[in-house]
Amino acid sequence: MTIPRDGRTSTLWNLILNDNRVSCVVYHGPNGMELRIESAKGTILTEPFDMQPRSMARTRALRKSLKRRGWKEG
Repeated sequence: MTIPRDGRTSTLWNLILNDNRVSCVVYHGPNGMELRIESAKGTILTEPFDMQPRSMARTRALRKSLKRRGWKEG
């Protein structure tokens, strides 16, 4: 039995502002891991992702920046 490797791997965080939600999600696809910032209307940002400290720090910095602008944990 094989386990499919494509698709959503992990949601790192969700934030909400005025009933708008954004999510930071890691996907595994045919070209490796990919980070996506998503909203209900679609994908805002897509970039290659690896589970290295620098990549994780980048996602934390984005989350902190959005929270300073009024976004809340959701």
